[in-house]
Amino acid sequence: MAPEPADTRIVGKPIRLADGLRCILAPNASAMTFTGTNTYLLGTRDIAVIDPGPPDDAHMSAIMDALDASQRISHIVVTHSHIDHSPLAMVLAQVTGAKVYGFGPSSAGRAPVMSSFSDLGGGEGIDATFMPDVKLAHNDRIQGSDWSLTALHTPGHMGNHLCFHWEQGRALFSGDLVMGWATSMVSPPDGHLTDFMTSLEMLASRQGDETYYSGHGLPVSDPAARVAELLTHRRKRESQILDALQVNPMTPKELTARIYTDVNPALLPAAERNVIAHLIDLHQRNQVKPEETLSATSRFSVI
Repeated sequence: MAPEPADTRIVGKPIRLADGLRCILAPNASAMTFTGTNTYLLGTRDIAVIDPGPPDDAHMSAIMDALDASQRISHIVVTHSHIDHSPLAMVLAQVTGAKVYGFGPSSAGRAPVMSSFSDLGGGEGIDATFMPDVKLAHNDRIQGSDWSLTALHTPGHMGNHLCFHWEQGRALFSGDLVMGWATSMVSPPDGHLTDFMTSLEMLASRQGDETYYSGHGLPVSDPAARVAELLTHRRKRESQILDALQVNPMTPKELTARIYTDVNPALLPAAERNVIAHLIDLHQRNQVKPEETLSATSRFSVI
């Protein structure tokens, strides 16, 4: 897939993406968030705010200033509760009276195997106070005056991650599961690679989604190609790990140093979390085993 064009959007300025859809870029650019979190305003009268973003006063003002006299925020929709996506939801709910919609609190959907990795903490920062007013299950539908969204439970990046199908726009709000600018981080204990691959495969089986509006970066204009690319990337990384372990047993840190030879050293801790995620997945599929107990510092070997 061709490199994503440069993101030249201005923070805080609403940009029209399609009929009934605007995006406001939050002021939280970083190595993990790219140019910032995308906050989407869906609708022309009843407005759904999708991923309100971090608790930033200027971003809150930008959202409210984007409304005209005929519009009201009727729904606050959260794809997942990392701190760059969900904290402003509660503030926005207090100001507007709108309900917050999401899968559940930050612990919801977490795989049981992750209890062995709770000491790692969240790699991207967890909104521990997040609690939606309305919990959405897979295929639940919400709607406003001129839009409807269908929730798709897509764990992997985080256990409570949802994507939302926008029927009228033939599009999917893909959160952090599928982005154009980078591969999604899968960081235990919140990220689970087995679920991540299952979620990608579910998206790959869908038809009719012409555009993905992701949590960061520009819209993905060829979703099928991007999902296929992400699946291939993960399978290649798995092969690299198995090939390395064929030589001799290694810890996640040792594997990271061996595999990620062309990565900025500052990004190696994040890369190590991805390696841990792969090892957990491979262990669950009986392809590798730890020398002792399953942990982030275990030495692994192939079975």
